[in-house]
Amino acid sequence: MTSSATLYTGRFAPSPSGPLHFGSLVAALASYLDARSHQGRWLVRIDDIDPPREQPGATDLILQALEQHGLKWDGEVLQQSQRSEAYLALLEQLQAGQLIYPCTCTRQDIKAMGGVYSGHCRHAPTGAEPCAWRLKLYDLPGALARLPDTVVFDDLLAGTQRQNLAQDVGDAIVRRKDGLFGYQLAVVADDICQGITHVVRGADLLPVTARQFRFFEILGAAPPHYAHVPVVSDTEGRKLSKQNHAPALNNRRAVENLWQALVFLRQNPPSELAGAPRDSLLDWAIAHWRREPLIHAPLTQRADLL
Repeated sequence: MTSSATLYTGRFAPSPSGPLHFGSLVAALASYLDARSHQGRWLVRIDDIDPPREQPGATDLILQALEQHGLKWDGEVLQQSQRSEAYLALLEQLQAGQLIYPCTCTRQDIKAMGGVYSGHCRHAPTGAEPCAWRLKLYDLPGALARLPDTVVFDDLLAGTQRQNLAQDVGDAIVRRKDGLFGYQLAVVADDICQGITHVVRGADLLPVTARQFRFFEILGAAPPHYAHVPVVSDTEGRKLSKQNHAPALNNRRAVENLWQALVFLRQNPPSELAGAPRDSLLDWAIAHWRREPLIHAPLTQRADLL
């Protein structure tokens, strides 16, 4: 690895709610190729902070699928379930800065607010009932008051993004009523801990990116560069997902899977490599990886229409 590797650290962070499917392979491959083509590090992190949604043995299946498809990661795999102490320390830091507050509002309450959390519990006293904890994303205290309600950032593929956090999002859950840590807390804490500089992932996560961007700003950390690739949909236009019963990858067809993923990512692999050894196909893909064909591409695409 060259010295420039320190300038780029990417990551793939699946949740172990089931084995990898074609949609998750597309996201993993895009992240991997972008990192390797920039002589960067590529990390794998398991987002296992939601036990009710996790499937026993899924972590092993995910790692085996990545290995069988030749997507070799750097260093050890980080598991969020082992990071509780770090998350608690961050919550204490945020509480000391008056940046989080307890919230007892239900989903029905938020629906009555028009679907966007209004900040009701910012100033309302809470009782002893179970509560979530929310992070203030706007109207911030102290020196952070300079941050505007609207977050603007440039996505490497989707272009300039704007989101008004007060009107469009509302304050973010950082700890749930059941005591589990919120996704926004864990992902930002871990990206900072691992020194992530580039996040290449599915466009289904584009709507939550402004919240994460603001969280980095609150913590005084540089946000990573984001690139959101098109999401693979099924024949009915639904995102391929474990919840929609997307079939698991067949690891014995790794070359075919990779080939199809490269086509989906508009990399135009030459036909003579269709039956090439896996590592030869990946070597070509690293050498010829280009973001340009994906710039302003539709956020959702059906693989069967390519």
